[in-house]
Amino acid sequence: MFAALEIFDLETGRSQTMLETERHIEAPNWAGDALIVNAEGWLYRVPLDVPVLDLIDTGLHDGLNNDHGLSPDGKWLAISDSSEAGASCIYTLPAGGGVPERITMQTPSWWHGWSPNGERLAYTCRRDGVFGIATIPEAGGDETVLIAGGGHYDGPDYTPDGHHIWFNSDRSGQMNLWRMGPGGEDPEEMTGGDSVDWFPHPSPDGEHVLYLAYPPGTEGHPFGREVELRLMPASGGAPKTLCAFFGGQGSINVPSWSPDARRFAYVRYARP
Repeated sequence: MFAALEIFDLETGRSQTMLETERHIEAPNWAGDALIVNAEGWLYRVPLDVPVLDLIDTGLHDGLNNDHGLSPDGKWLAISDSSEAGASCIYTLPAGGGVPERITMQTPSWWHGWSPNGERLAYTCRRDGVFGIATIPEAGGDETVLIAGGGHYDGPDYTPDGHHIWFNSDRSGQMNLWRMGPGGEDPEEMTGGDSVDWFPHPSPDGEHVLYLAYPPGTEGHPFGREVELRLMPASGGAPKTLCAFFGGQGSINVPSWSPDARRFAYVRYARP
């Protein structure tokens, strides 16, 4: 076993292994009665009742990375792919598979969130060497860079009421979690401990934020580290550690909550 697709249940405090594979799977999304993961440039559906890797048709696009996810109504799938543009670019396609339609004209762009009303996509961008958080209409058009500057910005994800976008940034000197208004207003630092915090995901009930915590001193968000998944109140406050495992990049890059906010999916990897 190289990778294990896990589901964590908040009520029991335990993880259930859904699939073990020798392939390098990453970044689960919850999709009704299945999970969606990427592996080696492709996207796969994993039914919960019979967990196997079922290829999703993405046309000629075979350079997908781990930044993908479903629209709020479950009808559309956003992907980030570099096979056409030579750098990560955002596309959308029907959730069951089909021909992707290009959304972002500027690259690189890495999808991370969909507004609750389905009207905008939120993503990490790099423009003229500067990282930032941007949004764009779901059908494409002009992008709006909400926040940018020195350091790194990543992992934007909307709260279910649309009042905030959470993200991670080292704009204060250390990689912590932040939130801001949907137009980029009033950025507020939400964590500040010793851990290196990445990829915040607000729960669908608006109560919690799930995130990945690396050990102090970690640079970037590498694969193959001892990490923790932590849960904190959406209003701010002390987090609690739910589980610790060998993972990192690929474990929980994108939204993976179940619609009832009781469970979430993640990937752990075998230790060398």
